[in-house]
Amino acid sequence: MGYRNLQECVKELERTGQLIRIDVETDPYLEIGAIQRRVYHAEGPALLFTRAKGCRFPLLGNLFGTMDRTTFIFRDTLRVIERLVALKINPTALLRDPVGHLGIPRAALHLLPRQVSDGPILANHATIDQLPPLVSWPKDGGPFVTLPQVYSESPGRPGFRFSNLGMYRVQLSGNEYAPNQEVGIHYQIHRGIGVHHAEAIARGEPLKVSVFVGGAPSMAVAAVMPLPEGLPELSFAGLLAGRRIDMICRPDRLPLPAEADFVITGTIDPNRTLPEGPFGDHLGYYSLAHPFPVLTVENVYHRADAIWPFTTVGRPPQEDTTFGAFIHELTGALIPEVLPGVKAVHAVDAAGVHPLLLAVGSERYVPYEEERTPRELLTIASAILGNGQLSLAKYLFIAPHEDEPPDIHDIDGFIRFALERADWRRDLHFHTRTTIDTLDYSGTGLNEGSKVIVAAAGPPRRELPGELPLGLRLPDGFSAPRVCFPGVLAVQGPAFPGYRDCVTPDMERFCAGISVDDPLNRFPLVVIVDDSDFAARTLNNFLWVTFTRSNPAADIHGIGASVRCKHWGCDGALVIDARTKPHHAPPLEDVPEIERRVDELGAPGGPLHGII
Repeated sequence: MGYRNLQECVKELERTGQLIRIDVETDPYLEIGAIQRRVYHAEGPALLFTRAKGCRFPLLGNLFGTMDRTTFIFRDTLRVIERLVALKINPTALLRDPVGHLGIPRAALHLLPRQVSDGPILANHATIDQLPPLVSWPKDGGPFVTLPQVYSESPGRPGFRFSNLGMYRVQLSGNEYAPNQEVGIHYQIHRGIGVHHAEAIARGEPLKVSVFVGGAPSMAVAAVMPLPEGLPELSFAGLLAGRRIDMICRPDRLPLPAEADFVITGTIDPNRTLPEGPFGDHLGYYSLAHPFPVLTVENVYHRADAIWPFTTVGRPPQEDTTFGAFIHELTGALIPEVLPGVKAVHAVDAAGVHPLLLAVGSERYVPYEEERTPRELLTIASAILGNGQLSLAKYLFIAPHEDEPPDIHDIDGFIRFALERADWRRDLHFHTRTTIDTLDYSGTGLNEGSKVIVAAAGPPRRELPGELPLGLRLPDGFSAPRVCFPGVLAVQGPAFPGYRDCVTPDMERFCAGISVDDPLNRFPLVVIVDDSDFAARTLNNFLWVTFTRSNPAADIHGIGASVRCKHWGCDGALVIDARTKPHHAPPLEDVPEIERRVDELGAPGGPLHGII
């Protein structure tokens, strides 16, 4: 059986040497977040901070910091979930092997939450200012709940069946929030709570919302799961926990998880927003202050032995990277079931997740063609960009299963495969003036930008160079060419001059100054950056710079570009302008003084010696 609560999990992790206590005083302002990030990158243990400055409660960090620890936490139920996923793909497996699936009916019972009348969560009351004031980055707008489970129900159809549990960030104080009375709820588009909020607005009534913190570890995972319509997150939490989730049900109130560590209850006014943010986010930049819904606080509950779980986010990889990998392990096999024709999809974490998707699909149209060209791939790509959170993708590279591309987790190998085959006159397909990730500031406004599909099929049409060609010359102001990996060249450009009627003058000059027979065109992809040494130093640097700092419709250019029948393409190299623009959010940067304090904890005699 899985863990009922965080206390059971912490005890077991400590017993097995997978958790250490930090018993020296540490500061929730910047220092604790920096410690967690450093230990995560060292693949270190979970951390229980017992003397956080100004905090009544211990803080738990890096709980899901490694895949081994995450699978250990859910070791009792992963086999059953794998079987259920297999049955979704092929239900006849149950008929062929009933003995091998004996645990399935019992596991299905865990899908239904159990209604109870009391539990540990109701033991104590607190106020918002008594919760740990964790601030991860110096420009954050205030303390945030970083592992929240935000619960809501359909106003028109209340109950578990039409509930939503999502991990939407919660700002506890700062900005214009009335202390102890209001907190901010930031949810991105395409999130389940948005449906409930829209219903409440249409009905002209407040939306009841509760923020759960802690409890069974399965609750946190369920809150980030991209589940199919009709499967409530509470049901999946029970399945992953190996037991029904106990929910305290009271008249005219939302249910509370009996084993949660903290719960904030309240309502969202349908007609009111306040500035929320800034907040250092998973793209590696600050998401800036914008109007978001406000939760008017009614109660703050906590159990007697409450633990405050937290994480910090920033430029990937971070702890949420492990979340993503674990979710892929659980659900990756379901992709073809949800999207027919799609064999695999990978949201590239190093590029900020939503900015770059890699996909493999079928290409069965016109099989008698002498040369395979992208046809069915384009249909499949449109399906991907129309599906849930995948629709927030900005760049989608897709290749046919029949051409045997590399595994989609071999990122540079997959991109090279596409670059070997792409015909830039034919294989670029833009979606303009559309929706992108709320946290992505490369577009034309909040939630607004463009997308591009790169569909590559057929035999290779070029060899990819791995070295600079002799005689390479660049237009004035452009310098320091560096090979990122075969086929991709980073070029250092001047400071971004701004757009003029959707045109970038120096990019027009760059492309006009290079002929289609210039040796630079041996590289099918050229990226203009602020610092070419940085961009080419590692694959992760290339991915982060290129795909978080460009808006396809505005920043893709080409050598010998033209428009034929409203289709844009180019005869020479594709050129992406990935320089920093004035409208971009500032990047996250470590604080040297804080890093020195973390170093001291890793010195001989310190609690992190031998870990960092």
